[in-house]
Amino acid sequence: MRVNRCKEILNKAIHMKPALGKFIGDATRLTDKLLELCNKPVDGNTGTLSMSVHFRLLKKLVEEPTLSEILIPLQSVLIPTLPSTAGKRDHADHDPFPGHWAYIAGFDDVVEILPSLQKPKKISLKGSDGKSYIMMCKPKDDLRKDCRLMEFNSLINKCLRKDAESRRRELHIRTYAVIPLNDECGIIEWVNNTAGLRNILIKLYKERRIHMGGKELRQCMLPKTAPLEEKLKIFKETLLPRHPPVFHEWFLRTFPDPTSWYNSRSAYCRSTAVMSMVGYILGLGDRHGENILFDSLTGECVHVDFNCLFNKGETFEVPEIVPFRLTHNMVNGMGPMGTEGLFRRACEVTMRLMRDQRESLMSVLKPFVHDPLVEWSKPVRGGSKVQANETGEVVNEKAKTHVLDIEQRLQGVIKTRNRVKGLPLSIEGHVHYLIQEATDENLLSQMYLGWAPYM
Repeated sequence: MRVNRCKEILNKAIHMKPALGKFIGDATRLTDKLLELCNKPVDGNTGTLSMSVHFRLLKKLVEEPTLSEILIPLQSVLIPTLPSTAGKRDHADHDPFPGHWAYIAGFDDVVEILPSLQKPKKISLKGSDGKSYIMMCKPKDDLRKDCRLMEFNSLINKCLRKDAESRRRELHIRTYAVIPLNDECGIIEWVNNTAGLRNILIKLYKERRIHMGGKELRQCMLPKTAPLEEKLKIFKETLLPRHPPVFHEWFLRTFPDPTSWYNSRSAYCRSTAVMSMVGYILGLGDRHGENILFDSLTGECVHVDFNCLFNKGETFEVPEIVPFRLTHNMVNGMGPMGTEGLFRRACEVTMRLMRDQRESLMSVLKPFVHDPLVEWSKPVRGGSKVQANETGEVVNEKAKTHVLDIEQRLQGVIKTRNRVKGLPLSIEGHVHYLIQEATDENLLSQMYLGWAPYM
């Protein structure tokens, strides 16, 4: 049904403006060739592939002189700017996409293969403006969630820009372009100058010669059923002493002069606060050390991989029970005040704003939650097909509870194991409660070891 609707729209566009026919044809061919690149099987030890050898047709296609101009999909060109003043009549000549546009002019020959599980490929596009743009082609991963979430984050950014308090603090979420090519492949805009939290910390621990290898760590893994006292004991007596808080050192080294150091640390506190609050409202989980990156030019925190949403983390084999990542290293990076001051204020400003904008945020989330393409839990093999009503929408009971949960969080209602606890909290009280939960060693010691609660 959706495919047919899409074809109808494209055909109508071509009917109204025949020149679009060639453009849509070219874009479709480009998508097909990029899908081939995403899905190209790779040997275990290959580090790079070559465009001219392995993806000859893609290279040929992009170098055709008659190929339509196709934009390089960057976040900066995907978001339209709306006219600023309401009620004016002269919006007809408003340009929603100002600035310079870069079109795809070719590819660098080297295709780098990244070491993670699905073997994503890193490619460099040559723009018509002479610059290079890096993208990551990701196979076997449904990026539609990430794409929708970037839209949601852009909406939050709009609200943060409008509000005086948050504008003064320069609160925002770092977004990047996510382009799904089909239901299991897509391309993601590469975020330059970033390092993952895990890599930063491991490097510092290795220098101090206290790094724990996988073998040692596995010995600390207790069965899920072990009593809390045992988990706490290992957490406090074995794991924490070997992982002292060292994150502040990264700021000292990366930003050596006092002004840039101070600015980077403030940017870190604020960006972490915004994403902690937004992540909590959305039930964003899986915040391990590889999914939180830091910008080595600004100190900002950049979150990636939004696959685990709507409290899906609570259904994992080892359930995730903290609202967001605020381990001792994250607090250590905030300086002598820790979570007091900058971080807490930024959390409160963000939370107040999301509560004020509850209606518009929910209007973006509802279609997302009810989308039949969103898988809620792991599909049962050979399970029944999803039931849809005559309009092609899925009547999803699970979705309704997710919507309710998000609405309750936006009202300050606290739930544990689906039971409401006490009265709705004020904004300050809610933030206080969340910071306590996120830093509580009783909870951290029960988290999955791969999430690295001790780091």
